[in-house]
Amino acid sequence: MKTETRIVIADDHSIFRKGLKVVIEAEKSLLVIAEAANGEEALRRIEEFRPDVAILDVDMPKADGFQVVKELRRKRIPTEVIFLTIHSEEDMFNEALRLGVKGYVLKDSSSTDILNAIHALRHGYHYTSPSITTHLIHRAERAASLDERIASVNDLTPSERRILQLIAEYKTSKQIAEQLCIHYRTVENHRTNICAKLSLRGSHALIKFALKHKREL
Repeated sequence: MKTETRIVIADDHSIFRKGLKVVIEAEKSLLVIAEAANGEEALRRIEEFRPDVAILDVDMPKADGFQVVKELRRKRIPTEVIFLTIHSEEDMFNEALRLGVKGYVLKDSSSTDILNAIHALRHGYHYTSPSITTHLIHRAERAASLDERIASVNDLTPSERRILQLIAEYKTSKQIAEQLCIHYRTVENHRTNICAKLSLRGSHALIKFALKHKREL
């Protein structure tokens, strides 16, 4: 029965590769069967040895990690992939996920994270360095905060808030005008201004926003 996890390491820095190999092979169940110094060599080694896991530097010469993975997918080679990278950008992380890369480890924490990543992948799970996860969560929180600031009822005048409150009660512009004793055109102008302030687009966007924020009005 096969018990060892067979691994290929690809990174253009030989000292880093050797150090990573020592860390990995400290566990008896893990075996580094080949190394590569660039993307083209990595692809050849993976095709030749068909390892369980390939640990690829994202920024390799001749072919980067993304190019290697795309070629592996094209050739239907089932090796699981862990990316080693200095990048924590969301776009690169999302592209890695799209390609089916289940491991994403920052180089400055690779010695502590790489073993966890290998074991996670071998059990069918994804793994990212905790620092990447924290960065992505904070970025998402900042984006959500920005969205909330842009689409805030606090940006509206008292009159606009009153109009929005009545819109949330499913009243038409004509009904709102009659209730507030103002001209129909005034209500329509308020609706236009509200949509502009809140960056709302589409025929139903205003009523959806009004209903969502009804308790704040």
